[in-house]
Amino acid sequence: MPDLVLYQPDIPQNTGTLLRLAACLDKTVHLIEPAGFVLSDKGMKRAGMDYLAQAALVRHGSHEQFEAWRRETGRRIVLLTTKSDRFYTDFEFQSDDLLLLGRESLGVPDDVHDAADARITIPMRPDTRSLNVAIAGAIVLAEALRQTKGFPN
Repeated sequence: MPDLVLYQPDIPQNTGTLLRLAACLDKTVHLIEPAGFVLSDKGMKRAGMDYLAQAALVRHGSHEQFEAWRRETGRRIVLLTTKSDRFYTDFEFQSDDLLLLGRESLGVPDDVHDAADARITIPMRPDTRSLNVAIAGAIVLAEALRQTKGFPN
């Protein structure tokens, strides 16, 4: 089923929220290090509450290590970005997609952006910059799970 991938997250509360989401939906979160906080940070624990023990978290020491794993598994990277004209609602998700979320402060570097198999966006008003990364991840993961019939029973 689709997994979430966090590229060097900056904000522990967003990471905790996404781990809680993944625990509730029985999905995995892949975290590409380095994170901008200590992974045992109390903000992450507060946002994830008691769900963190149930969350499936896979840590990748670098983007290169993540890419080696991804190539080995043959999974597709779907980048959530504001730099795309393709709406997530017009995208056909596959059951083993990796939904990549960039850093809250900087997104992803150009080479990571260019290497994604697909780039999708959430339609927003033109005078707004972006959604919170945890909100964006939840919106797109829900659509991916709907399409792939991947919600837990």
